Amino acid sequence: MTLHTNAQGQPIGAPVPDWTGCAPIPHTPMLGRTCELVPLDTSHSADLHAAFSADTTGTLWTYMPVGPFKTTQDYAAWVANACTSHDPLFFAVISKETGKASGVASYLRIQPDNGVVEVGYITFSPALQRTPMATEAMYLMMKRAMGELGYRRYEWKCDALNAPSRKAAERLGFSYDGLFKQALVYKGRNRDTAWFSILDQDWPTLDARFKAWLHPDNFDDTGQQRSNLADLT
Repeated sequence: MTLHTNAQGQPIGAPVPDWTGCAPIPHTPMLGRTCELVPLDTSHSADLHAAFSADTTGTLWTYMPVGPFKTTQDYAAWVANACTSHDPLFFAVISKETGKASGVASYLRIQPDNGVVEVGYITFSPALQRTPMATEAMYLMMKRAMGELGYRRYEWKCDALNAPSRKAAERLGFSYDGLFKQALVYKGRNRDTAWFSILDQDWPTLDARFKAWLHPDNFDDTGQQRSNLADLT
């Protein structure tokens, strides 16, 4: 690693020549092969609440800062508020097969000047979890930030006790950055936050691997993957 110093011989960060920041992330659709991500809207409330209500484990909302929502009306009220937010910037995951919303995700802590953005509020229904569509939704969000807009750092944060979220981050190619102890108090309890990231220099390799994994040839006639994304990333 090259050590950069100033005129006084003090170590300083590597130069970022001609950096002018990134454009804000637009609240416009992202189109994929199996799904599309569209701005979250109150018209999605009923489908989303029904999809989330299919969770029989009682764990869907455990590590979320919001929820659970007992009724469609309760969830619709939350969506009505979320629709007006610019940070977080919420999207609904729409299945191209059914035309229905089955998940939600957002960009948050959006910093165009620094080229840093986080993906969060990821709430995927049982029907969406562990499917190619779930992976493609995450890829589309990553591609917009890093591939289209040139963000330098793409972050994933979760409760350190949330093992499925940590596993998902690693599968998607995020690197573990460290643990922020006592970072938050939510739902009346402590949260130690695990930080993960993907950097701009990681993106070209990850982009190629996601495209290879998501290609129809990677799935057999029953929809089973031929190559494992975790092995690729």
